Amino acid sequence: MEVINAIGRRKTAVARVYVSEGKGNITINKRPMEEYFTLPTLQYIVKQPLELLGVTGQYDIKVNLDGGGFKGQAEALRLGIARALVAINAEDKTKLKAAGFMTRDPREVERKKPGQPKARKRFQFSKR
Repeated sequence: MEVINAIGRRKTAVARVYVSEGKGNITINKRPMEEYFTLPTLQYIVKQPLELLGVTGQYDIKVNLDGGGFKGQAEALRLGIARALVAINAEDKTKLKAAGFMTRDPREVERKKPGQPKARKRFQFSKR
């Protein structure tokens, strides 16, 4: 099997995922996943698509992660892994879509507007 690649995005985080047959190693920016994502909840988010399909130990995954915070990066990686698994076996798409792993979360930070302290917040209005 050749290397399958996919891209996952969330907020400003971008995950470029490369999946090949192997023993289940996940390497993020040349570091093991447990070292990169120290929180168990983030590790769980990353592994969700693999555990849903029961293929946890079958593929080696190499990832280039860039931008965003830890949570956004973990969710971007989850989307990238799900897309790569669909590229390997298209029949898995219905399961992953039902679990919500195939949907790109479109929410982004709203820009700050001029003459306001924040994106939506206004300065106090004074009539007189």
